[in-house]
Amino acid sequence: MLTIPTINTMKTLTAIIEEADEGGYFAYCPEVKGANGQGETIEECCEDLKAAIKLIAEELGVETISNLSSSVICTEIVVA
Repeated sequence: MLTIPTINTMKTLTAIIEEADEGGYFAYCPEVKGANGQGETIEECCEDLKAAIKLIAEELGVETISNLSSSVICTEIVVA
């Protein structure tokens, strides 16, 4: 069984926030395809967007690593 390493580095991403036609706000992140959020306030909207980004990042990591053969070595690297 592969252990998926986690990298605890922070990255600044862009949140594009717009007022939604039906009220509240809608946001998306151009750096993360498919990441969007919504909320009644800007703060709620940003929290929802952060959650979406985290889910997408986790899914991409699991998908990529699960397709590797069992003979590979998984480790962490930090890019500054």
